[in-house]
Amino acid sequence: MSSGTTSVDEARNALGKRLRELRTSADLSGRQLAESLSWVGSKVSKIENGKQTPTDDDIHAWTRATKAEDQAVSLLAALNNLEQQHAEWQRVLKSGLKAHQLTLSQTDEKTKFYRSFENTVIPGLVQTPEYARSLFARVVMVHGIPNDIDEAVKSRMQRQEMLYRSDKRFHFVLTEAALRYRLVSTETMLGQLDRLMAITTMRNVKLGIIGFDTQYVTDPRHGFMLLDDQLVRFESYSAELNLRQPDEIELYASIFDQHAAVASYGATARAIIGRVMQERAAEAEATDS
Repeated sequence: MSSGTTSVDEARNALGKRLRELRTSADLSGRQLAESLSWVGSKVSKIENGKQTPTDDDIHAWTRATKAEDQAVSLLAALNNLEQQHAEWQRVLKSGLKAHQLTLSQTDEKTKFYRSFENTVIPGLVQTPEYARSLFARVVMVHGIPNDIDEAVKSRMQRQEMLYRSDKRFHFVLTEAALRYRLVSTETMLGQLDRLMAITTMRNVKLGIIGFDTQYVTDPRHGFMLLDDQLVRFESYSAELNLRQPDEIELYASIFDQHAAVASYGATARAIIGRVMQERAAEAEATDS
């Protein structure tokens, strides 16, 4: 896999190449195809060069215009695989937040070992209801999706029941920045930090904190989760990415190990959390007074 290229990019490029082959076999230029479908001229080029993901309707229209309807089923399967890897939030959340939580639960049931690195937010599996509610409210605002926050919070809390199952193991690594970002109210964050304190004592959960004074081995570029050795999942502003290529999983496992190796655990981790709690509580008292 070339530098900067993911399996999502490769899949989109491969789909574009297949569509280009159908167009050239039909002896159509990009402009001719676009005009026949009443598309803007650049759409054909963007799809063929992996710059734009086609829709189901685009695939059907393309195969009709190139007289290759017999290829539609195969192309739609390739598109479905691509959409599973690059799950755009507008599509995933169109029916609300709860549905996505239920989808995640299906993957949860199969997973035995969770590894999660977060540099910005507290991982969903250890969030308090209040913290989750605040983050869900932001998602509703940003994406303009149906407001089913109450149901989504309930589903997320139900997902957390697996933290108490003896057949599963969890390893969370957070940066100190994730404890300090002002994403929620002080009261909500204090409750969340208290929850993290309790998490450090759980038998099948390992929680590490990378303090501000720690020297990193590699940069904390973005948060991600490893589910067994089968899947890497992380989120961008526009989509949830699900990577299953062995070399990508190996890369992220190595990065996780590097972050985990410099994190603090046990009493030292609790000291970092406690320090943040004291500072936030002192700020709240000063504001009230």
